[in-house]
Amino acid sequence: MAIVNVSDSTFKNEVEGQGTVLVDFWAPWCGPCKMIAPILDELAGEVDATIAKVNVDENPESASRFGVMSIPTLILFKDGQPVDKVVGVNSKEALKSLITKHQ
Repeated sequence: MAIVNVSDSTFKNEVEGQGTVLVDFWAPWCGPCKMIAPILDELAGEVDATIAKVNVDENPESASRFGVMSIPTLILFKDGQPVDKVVGVNSKEALKSLITKHQ
């Protein structure tokens, strides 16, 4: 599946619907965020879940709403509800496992 960019105004429609969505809260100046980006690109083609990216500098409301204190923070949503969360860079295998355990 493709990676979608989500804003504060589109978060509800893009993330809080049906299905599984892994949301990456990131910023362009964040080194670890740059490290995880290619991992998420690969993961998008291998899992039955949407991967969404939220730039925290441009969309502080969404980050604040879900208690994002450091980035990258990845929150997994299942049918609109947050079900899991990881902070920092994780391996593709760890993220894939995170998604599959909630499907």
